[in-house]
Amino acid sequence: MIYVFLATGFEDIEALAPLDILRRAGLQVETVSITGEEIVTSAHGVGVVVDTLIEAVDFEDAEMIVLPGGMPGASNLDACEVLRQGILSHCKAGKPLAAICAAPLVYGHLGILNGRRATCYPGFESELKGAQYTAAIVEQDGPFITGRGPAAAMEFGYTLAEWFVGKDAVKALRNGMIYTQLMSE
Repeated sequence: MIYVFLATGFEDIEALAPLDILRRAGLQVETVSITGEEIVTSAHGVGVVVDTLIEAVDFEDAEMIVLPGGMPGASNLDACEVLRQGILSHCKAGKPLAAICAAPLVYGHLGILNGRRATCYPGFESELKGAQYTAAIVEQDGPFITGRGPAAAMEFGYTLAEWFVGKDAVKALRNGMIYTQLMSE
């Protein structure tokens, strides 16, 4: 199971575009509230009904953890001790971790980006403790996938999907969603 964790103030497109792409790729994905509520409000006031609450998540079952950015969403994720401990366990198992925009700060604060290339929203570079900031739209370094910000949400989602289904399947998905055509114009 791929888990997309939502906190109050998450960036809408950074959560929902990757979620959509991953599901289109045929992957099992669940949205998870860290708030204790089944509806989480985005940075733009959109209430999203989640699939499950963090209390019901089995982190050992997680194939990938995805953290959307937005503020104060990223800070709220960072303050969630249950999530932080789950991330550390997931990282220790060598499983993939993804975050976009401000959310890579969670991994930076945990010290798990040491020696890794990473990207994030401009202005949050200092939060990526020990990482080499690249300013790329999407950066992948081993099991870590980071995205720069809202405009990177689609590319971030395709990169996440590629981890599981491969380049050819993602190429077909990009074509089917008219992404390839759009990006070539």
